[in-house]
Amino acid sequence: MALLLLGLLGLLGLWGLLRTCARTPGPAPRWPPGPRPLPLIGNLHLLRVSQQDQSLRELAEQYGPVFTVHFGRQKMVVLTGYEAVREALVGTRQELAGRPPIAIFQLIQGGGGIFFSSGARWRAARQLTVRTLHGLGVGRAPVASKVLQELECLTAQLDGYAGRPFPLAVLGWAPSNITFALLFGQRFDYRDPVFVTLLGLVDEVMVLLGTPSLQLFNIYPWLGALLQLHRPVLRKIEEVRAILRTLLEARRPHTPGQGPAQSYLDALIQQGQGKDPEGLFAEANMVACALDMVMAGTETTSATLQWAALLMGKHPRVQGRVQEELDRVLGPGRPPRLEDQRSLPYTNAVLHEVQRFITLLPHVPRCTAADTQLRGYLLPKGTPVVPLLSSVLLDETQWETPRQFNPGHFLDADGRFVKRAAFLPFSAGRRVCVGESLARSELFLLFAGLLQRYRLLPPPGLCAATLDTTPAPAFTMRPPAQTLRAVPRLQGADCRRPGPTAGQAPGPGGSESLLA
Repeated sequence: MALLLLGLLGLLGLWGLLRTCARTPGPAPRWPPGPRPLPLIGNLHLLRVSQQDQSLRELAEQYGPVFTVHFGRQKMVVLTGYEAVREALVGTRQELAGRPPIAIFQLIQGGGGIFFSSGARWRAARQLTVRTLHGLGVGRAPVASKVLQELECLTAQLDGYAGRPFPLAVLGWAPSNITFALLFGQRFDYRDPVFVTLLGLVDEVMVLLGTPSLQLFNIYPWLGALLQLHRPVLRKIEEVRAILRTLLEARRPHTPGQGPAQSYLDALIQQGQGKDPEGLFAEANMVACALDMVMAGTETTSATLQWAALLMGKHPRVQGRVQEELDRVLGPGRPPRLEDQRSLPYTNAVLHEVQRFITLLPHVPRCTAADTQLRGYLLPKGTPVVPLLSSVLLDETQWETPRQFNPGHFLDADGRFVKRAAFLPFSAGRRVCVGESLARSELFLLFAGLLQRYRLLPPPGLCAATLDTTPAPAFTMRPPAQTLRAVPRLQGADCRRPGPTAGQAPGPGGSESLLA
C-alpha cells in the first residue's frame, strides 16, 4: 500500500513538472514608476481622502503622466493628462473595456448592470441600452419634446417662488423626471411619493458612496465587512430595488412581446422574455440595469444643471451675454430647439465650460482585459487602470486658463463655437458614457430655457462673489446645498402652477423633504 501511494505521488509530481515545462512563460510585467509603498497601507498616506484626484495629479508631477500607486495592497496604474488618457482609452481598443472588481459595487450589483460590469454581461446590457435610448428618440425630436414639456413644469414651480430664494436642488427635478419618463414610461408629479422617495434615496446613496468609510471598505473589504461599513448604503439600495421591482411588475402586463418598447423597462422585459440562453437578462440583472440607469441618469445631469445655474449666479456678466444671445436668436417667446445650438455659440460654449470646470466625475477605474502595452510598459491582465479625467479637463497644455471659469475655451477669435479634443467629461472609447446624447440634449434645452426666462441671482444679503462653489462630499463632485433666486425677465409671465406659500416646505429636493 505504501509503495502504491509513493508511486501515485511520483506520477503526480512528474505530471506537474511536465505541465510547468510545457507552459509558455509570458513576458514579465513592466510597471510604471511610482512612490514606494508602505506595508499594508501602500501609498494611502500620500492620498488625501477628500481630494484624491488632486493628490494623484500632484504625484504625476513627480512620476510622470503614467505611474503606479498602491491603494492598500492593490496595485493600480494612473493615467494623467490628455495625451496619456486619450491614447489609453481610444488607442488600446478593447484592452481597457473592463472594470476591476470594486468591493461595494460587487455587493450592490453582483457583477451585473451596465456601469460596473464587464465581459458578456456588459456588452449585452450596453447594446440593449444604446438601442433602446435611440428607439425612444434620444437626441431627436421625441425626447426634445419631453424635455420642453418638463421645462414648463419646472418653470411653473420656480414661478411659484415669485423671485424668493429656492433650493438649488429644485433644478434637479426636471432632468430626473425626464430620465424617469424614459425608464418607466411615465413622468411623475413633483409631489408624487414615488418621485420624492426615489430622489431622496438617490441623494442619500450618492452621499454615502463618497464617505471615507466606503472608501475604506473598498480598499480593505475584510475590515469593512467586520466593521459593517457597507450596511447603510446597502439598506438604501435595497429600498431603491424594491421600488424598481414594483415598477417592473406594473409594466409587465402592458409590455407586448414584440414591437417597439415604450420605455427602458419594457425593453428589459422583452429581452428577458426572449431567447436568453446565458441568462444575461434574468430578473436580478434587469433590476441591476434599471438601478444603474436611475442612479447615474439622475445624479449626473441633475448635478450639472445645478452647477450651471450656480455658476451663472456667480458670473453675472457671463449670464448676461448668454441672455443677450438667446434674446437675439430666439426672441422672447420661442422655446429653444436642439438645432439652435449652432446659432447659439456663446450659450453652447458656456455649457461646455461648465462641464469642463466642474469635473463632475474625476475618475472611474478601468481594467486590462489582456496583457496590455501602454507607453512602453507591459501591464498584466486584470490590472486596474485609473484614467484621471480631471487631469484632462484641467490640463495646462490643452486649456489657456484651466483653473478659471472661462467660456472662451470653446470660442475662436470670431466668436464661433470650437470643439476641443480634450473635452472628455463623458470619458472616451468603448466605455464612453451611455447616456451622453441624452445628457447633452437635456442640458442644452433646460439651460437655455431657464436663462431665457429668468435672471439667476444670489439670495438677499449675498453678492455673486460669495456664492459657494466648493464641491460637496459625495460620489460625484456635486454643488453645495444653497439657494438662488429666479427673477422673471419678462413682465406678465404665465404662472401655471402655484409654488409653496410662506412656511410651506418647498417639496422634493428641498432640505425639509429630503431630510424628513
